[in-house]
Amino acid sequence: MDTVRFWRRSLKALHEVGALGLGGGLAACLVINVAFRGGPSESFVAARESFDAIARLVLVPSLAAILLTGLLSIAATRGFHDAGWAWVKALLGVSLFEATLLTVGASRRKEDLLAATADPSLLANLLTAERNTLLVLIGICIANIVLAVWRPRMMITIR
Repeated sequence: MDTVRFWRRSLKALHEVGALGLGGGLAACLVINVAFRGGPSESFVAARESFDAIARLVLVPSLAAILLTGLLSIAATRGFHDAGWAWVKALLGVSLFEATLLTVGASRRKEDLLAATADPSLLANLLTAERNTLLVLIGICIANIVLAVWRPRMMITIR
């Protein structure tokens, strides 16, 4: 196998492993969000610490790997240079990265959320907003997968 082919396949494999990590991390965060039904503040703190750990240790590294390998793949493969679907995927990936960073930042505000446990309706609203954000992120991930598999013919001319 020549060097170029090796690097392309390596990038593809790392991209797919990163996608698995991102999907699993988002699903785990969603499960933690949905599973919390109220209760003592200790259980809430434990749930938020788990959410924060998954966000920092799984989501961010997986997303960084996806973005890096995806952009390197576009650069290394001439067929991707004019492929509109590849650029749409890149833009969706950057959007996903920004939204994930916002989610990770929000996961670190345990004190604000812990203060909200005193008001069940406020806590429910905060958790619903977080759940909706996670669902949008999962939707963007699914859209990226569909674009990668379907590869619609969108030609972009950059002059």
